[in-house]
Amino acid sequence: MTTFIIRRIIQTIPVLLGVTVLVFSLMHLTPGNPAVIMAGESAPEATVRAIEARLGLNDPLYVQYWNFLSSAVQLDFGNSIRDNIPVANHIQARFLITLELAIYSTIFAIVMGVFTGIVSSVRRYSIEDVTIMVIALFGLSMPNFWLGLMLIQWFSINLGWFSPTGWGSMSQNVLPVIALGTGGAAIIARMTRSSMLDVISQDYIRTARAKGVQERVVIFRHALKNAMIPVVTVIGLQFGYLLAGAVLTESVFAINGLGRLIIDSILQRDFPVVQGAVLVIAVSFVVVNLLVDISYKMLNKRVDLN
Repeated sequence: MTTFIIRRIIQTIPVLLGVTVLVFSLMHLTPGNPAVIMAGESAPEATVRAIEARLGLNDPLYVQYWNFLSSAVQLDFGNSIRDNIPVANHIQARFLITLELAIYSTIFAIVMGVFTGIVSSVRRYSIEDVTIMVIALFGLSMPNFWLGLMLIQWFSINLGWFSPTGWGSMSQNVLPVIALGTGGAAIIARMTRSSMLDVISQDYIRTARAKGVQERVVIFRHALKNAMIPVVTVIGLQFGYLLAGAVLTESVFAINGLGRLIIDSILQRDFPVVQGAVLVIAVSFVVVNLLVDISYKMLNKRVDLN
C-alpha cells in the first residue's frame, strides 16, 4: 500500500507541473499589464516601470515561472497585486467555503444518488425505475446555474423559505447545495443502478436468495458492497468537479468562495492569486483521486494496487 501511494504521488508531479505551466502561460498571454492596473491608467511611465521591476515582470518568462514554482513548493504564492496581502491569506479564507460547499453537495449527491439507484435497480422496469431515470436525465441536462436561479425564484422569492444569497447558515446553504449536487446525484444514480444490475445477476446473489437470506441483507450486505467500486470512482471524480466547478454556483448565490476569487482576480489581472488558487484546486483534485484509488482496496481485497 505504501509503495503504491508513493508511486502515485510521483506520477502526479508531471500533471501538476503541466497545470502550472498552462496557467502561467495563459495568464501572461492575456492582454493587459498588472503594473498599469496597480498604478492606474494615468500614472507616469516611470511609476509603471518601477512597479514592473518590483514585481519581476521584466524578467524572462522562464525566470518568472521558476520563481513562482519554487515559492509555491514552500506554500508561498507571493502577494496579491491588488492589495499586497499574501495570496495564501486570500486562498485560505475562500477555499474553506468552497470546500464546505463541495463536501455538502457531494454528501447530498451520494445520499440521493445511491438511494434512488438502489430503488431503481431493485424495481427494474417499474414505474419507480422509469420515473427515477427520467428525473436523473433532467438532472444531468440542467446547468447548475440555471437550476440555482430557478430555486431562488421558487423557494426564496415566491415562498420565502430560504435565503437567496450568502453562505453559513442553514437557510443560506440549502439551495446552493441542491443546485450544485443535483447533477452529481443524477450521475451517481445512473451508475449505481447499472452496477447493481450487474451484481444482482451474479450467481452468488442467486445462491444467497436460494438459501433464504433476507432480501434486505442480500441487497445491502452482498450486492451493494461489490457494486460500489465503480460508484466510488464516480463519487471521487464528482467531488473534484464540484470543488473546481463551483464558480457559477458561487456567482449565482453570491458566495465568497474560491471560484469567485479566481474570476475577480482574472478580471483584475491579479496573476499571483489566479496561479495560487488554480494550483490549490489542482492539488485537491489529485488528492481526491488518490483517495479513491486507496478506497478500492478497502472495498475489495482482490483489487491489485501494484
